Amino acid sequence: MSCVRKRGGNVCPEISRKVSMIVPPGSVVVTDWHKTPEGKEYFATLLRQNKRRLFGLTERPVLPPQVGADIASYKVFVSGKSGVGKTALVAKLAGLEVPLVHHETTGIQTTTVYWPAKLRESGKAIFFKFSFWDCGEAVLKKFDHVLPACTEKVDGLLLLFSFTDRASFDDLPNQISRVADGANNAIRMVVGTKFDQFAHTDVTDRDVTAFRHTWGLPVLRAKSVNAPRLADGQTLDGRAGLSDVAHLLNGLAEHLWRQDQLVAGLIAPSMTPGPLEEQNPWTRRCFTAQQEDGGPQARDEELGERRETLWLWRGPHPPK
Repeated sequence: MSCVRKRGGNVCPEISRKVSMIVPPGSVVVTDWHKTPEGKEYFATLLRQNKRRLFGLTERPVLPPQVGADIASYKVFVSGKSGVGKTALVAKLAGLEVPLVHHETTGIQTTTVYWPAKLRESGKAIFFKFSFWDCGEAVLKKFDHVLPACTEKVDGLLLLFSFTDRASFDDLPNQISRVADGANNAIRMVVGTKFDQFAHTDVTDRDVTAFRHTWGLPVLRAKSVNAPRLADGQTLDGRAGLSDVAHLLNGLAEHLWRQDQLVAGLIAPSMTPGPLEEQNPWTRRCFTAQQEDGGPQARDEELGERRETLWLWRGPHPPK
């Protein structure tokens, strides 16, 4: 497998556009691919004896030689008020035990999650590599350098609220303003946690619909409970856990991939299903006027390489 995603640099004001995007589920990747015989071969690389594997910074899933898949890497910052379930969400996405008791996260925690998906247009399989950054609210308030570190070269923001905490939902506009100030070019997605406690919700479907209409942001729902366990009664069922988070990781993958297509010039804004987020950091590298990494010519070449790669997945010929 080869890494195909690159990023870095500063955006040129002339090409920066303030946009937002909601991608319909299943429009970019095949939704239930993890349930198909073909998909199970890829998802098996995430399991060991039906348990989720944990991957370090230099580790990756291993596929048979005859089966290939490229890797698209993204940095995702998980933001939200204390107690909304940031750490619990990341744990669930990674197949770890969801903590039953809230403990404030000290410092910055990073978790790597691989997610294979099949692109709908080209039929190609690709591994999405998400690096989730989670930080406690107290640390963010105490140290000024922590938030810039979390949002530097970030590709996506997961903005969390809890269905059982109305104040966390009402705080979303402030949260968006505060966090997005250092990440203007990252896609933004809202996730409502503790949806399993919907009977005790303080946030209604009407509230969520109104927010989505006003802000033009996708809103996903997540349960804050563990996946079923295996026969031993202790080990989490890795395959069942993958199904539990498929809608979240597929949704994140679709928004990031569609954004990459847009900024690489492979699709026109009119082809996208709604307003679009600002350009992703890796594309800014191609346009910045700063003289770094070989200057503008090197960045133009990088964009051409990325455009060619995306078109290999999307169709036979890159645009002129």
